[in-house]
Amino acid sequence: MIRENQKLLNQINVLTDAAILFVSLPLAFFIRFYVLPDGIAIIPLSDYLLLDGLLMLTHLISYATLGLYASFRRASLPGELLRLWFAGVLNITGLLSILFLVWEVDYSRLTLALYFLLSVTCVSCKRILLRLYLRRLRRAGYNQKHVVILGMGKTARDYLTAIRTQRELGYLPAGYVARQPVPGMDGLSYLGNFDRLEDILDRIQPDEVIAGLETEDLPLTPQIIHLCEKLGLKLSLIPFYAEYMSSTPQFDSIGNIPLLNIRRVPLDNWANAFCKRLVDIVGSLALILLTSPVMLVCAVGVRLSSPGPVLFRQERVGRSKKRFFMYKFRSMKINDQQSTRWSTDRDERKTPFGAFLRKYSLDELPQFFNVLKGDMSLVGPRPELPHFVEQFKDEIPLYMVKHQVRPGITGWAQINGLRGDTSIRDRIEHDIYYIENWSLWLDIRILLTTVFGGKFKNSEQLR
Repeated sequence: MIRENQKLLNQINVLTDAAILFVSLPLAFFIRFYVLPDGIAIIPLSDYLLLDGLLMLTHLISYATLGLYASFRRASLPGELLRLWFAGVLNITGLLSILFLVWEVDYSRLTLALYFLLSVTCVSCKRILLRLYLRRLRRAGYNQKHVVILGMGKTARDYLTAIRTQRELGYLPAGYVARQPVPGMDGLSYLGNFDRLEDILDRIQPDEVIAGLETEDLPLTPQIIHLCEKLGLKLSLIPFYAEYMSSTPQFDSIGNIPLLNIRRVPLDNWANAFCKRLVDIVGSLALILLTSPVMLVCAVGVRLSSPGPVLFRQERVGRSKKRFFMYKFRSMKINDQQSTRWSTDRDERKTPFGAFLRKYSLDELPQFFNVLKGDMSLVGPRPELPHFVEQFKDEIPLYMVKHQVRPGITGWAQINGLRGDTSIRDRIEHDIYYIENWSLWLDIRILLTTVFGGKFKNSEQLR
């Protein structure tokens, strides 16, 4: 539930920021030319509104780039406001530079200055009020983030004290796991020992796992990390030496307690995710139009090659472990093993026309519609059948990490030759490299290599 709440909150945050930014310029125009003296408007309001849309979009992108749409449970209000004003100064400075150098329209500088003050001040006030409202909600017991605490040493107790005394942060401990019950825990439930950890986490499905282990429990750290990755749960570690160190930018913190996030994903950044999704929408629409004649020929060929539907729908596991139906042109005869058996190069189930489709990857073309729907991306880890996901999550280390991003039609593993009946471990290694090192340029490289053939031979980047 916390993930849905966070998504809704981000959407409200973006929309209210956009509304404030858009209204600020007409308001500045009104104040300049109808309230202040000497108000003679040479340029009509309609021309300012054209500029207004560009300014609003630029501000939203800069806010996202500076992390102003990430969860701010752990972020300080002064830090958020400082980034907000920095973005405003940067945008207005860039605008004035462009107007001075290339724009022929002579906008009122005073109007733009009023816009800057109104927009940044109003957005700042809105965010202050939003924080106050959320703190009140969380103190009342709403919008809670459920956590399971591992260990009950000094660092874990300090963390528990911090979230209990700062209820406005919205962290609710579901219980703790330790070698044995610890007396004096003031109603905090003892969930069991570390031997039962997998069953406990699988049953509770917390929003986050906090490990504050004592020194004698530190050998359990690799097992805990592996288990949380396997179950797809976010894990934060409180170093046992936390009291001797200060927090740094790569750490989150609760009060003065640093929390080291095991894995950071570039696509968790709102701006990165927005850019990738925009490329997916534009790219999939363009590719659907460009390949529609080819898809029509493929559809007719499938219909004539064997009885059955033209499209083959198969359930796959996508981002956040959600299931969806992936589309392909049917390349096999109807069979009862389509959900539990991989296809091979010499699969007796393939039709002659299906083999042709497979050879040139034409059977994948309907997946552009999956991309347009938002189930998939043009580039990402290939989605797997639920049957194999259940099997591999116990056998392959870090297998479930791939579900932190949208699956793709092509990916880093595929252009390195890891497609079809190849090593799952090698595929996951390449998928994790892609997830942790994502960039638009990397996506472009993968798409170009997919289209024009070849693969990246060197794997030094994986290390």
